[in-house]
Amino acid sequence: MSIKLAARVQQVTPSMTLAISAKAKAMKAEGLDVCSFSAGEPDFDTPAHIREAVKQALDSGKTRYGPAAGEPRLRSAIATKLRTDNQLPYNPENIIVTNGGKHSLYTLIMSTVEPGDEVLIPAPYWVSYPEMVKLAGGTPVIIPTTAENGYRITPEQLRQAITPKTKFLIFNSPSNPTGMVYSPDEVKALADVVLASNIWVVADEIYEKILYDGVEHLSMGAVSDAMFARTIVSNGFAKAYAMTGWRLGYLAGPLELIKAANTLQSQSTSNVCTFAQYGAIAALESSQDCVATMRQSFAKRRTAIVNLVNSIPGLSCVMPDGAFYLFIDISKTGLRSLDFCSRLLNEKYVAAIPGVAFGDDNGIRVSYATDMATIEQGMERLNDFVQQVA
Repeated sequence: MSIKLAARVQQVTPSMTLAISAKAKAMKAEGLDVCSFSAGEPDFDTPAHIREAVKQALDSGKTRYGPAAGEPRLRSAIATKLRTDNQLPYNPENIIVTNGGKHSLYTLIMSTVEPGDEVLIPAPYWVSYPEMVKLAGGTPVIIPTTAENGYRITPEQLRQAITPKTKFLIFNSPSNPTGMVYSPDEVKALADVVLASNIWVVADEIYEKILYDGVEHLSMGAVSDAMFARTIVSNGFAKAYAMTGWRLGYLAGPLELIKAANTLQSQSTSNVCTFAQYGAIAALESSQDCVATMRQSFAKRRTAIVNLVNSIPGLSCVMPDGAFYLFIDISKTGLRSLDFCSRLLNEKYVAAIPGVAFGDDNGIRVSYATDMATIEQGMERLNDFVQQVA
């Protein structure tokens, strides 16, 4: 006799990113020489001073339950960071610490979205956005973009997508999976559309510190006081500080939302790992040189991988402005993205994520958060595969 599963779970697609990453790891464990570009995970160790702060926290007994909303010192450090770095005048009580950036978004959506609500999501999008909306009973409304417009939505596209049922626009810049970054003028133009409507913006800024070539990140909530009042910020420590396994994120927003999120979190996960939060405090309050060092490595890899991909007949990609992803256009190969990635992994031992998981079946995502040798070998195998299927 099998248990009857809830309908909400049956309509959600498992994370393809995690599934392919797991398969690539399993193949490696079998002794196969896999070049993996699947996981959005820096290949650097967490900086030593952050690890040391956690050791000190353990030694001083920071191993017990803490407040569901997060350690007060960390909430204060996050508020200071948002005011200083992003010109967002949040107070500590406007912050909740969550079990990773993903959990901050899940908690937000479960606290606010109801059946009948529409959530606007530009595509290509991070795989979990529409699935979270579906879990809450809402309707994801996808706004498509193309490589020709740099994978950015236009103010007119946003205006046309808004209906009386629209609750949120999810705004991810720098983007996963494309690496594009909206310019300050583009952010302001979209903010004008938001302010002319009755919707909110969920700003996912997890990649804000990974920018190239002098590109500037502007938080939409910093455009004006009116826009600040309509913006909710999701962020975390995983990408900038190589802390993916630590599961530390946060949500910043109006007090009534943070109180609701705290209630939900108190009945689901309780507090975030107490001693790990002291590593997050060290990340924010110490020198940011470690972030700059990792970013410089990513920049070199970005140039190398873009040049290699664009030299492969039948493939093309747009130079990313931020994050550590490349979204490669495979439309000229005649293969759909899932078939492309399945064959690429099985035949050439190269792991990439199908674009269909991100709402664009014409592309695949590769992460260049890996070493240069893997990039060179992996792109050589990719070239061999494309010529084979041409």
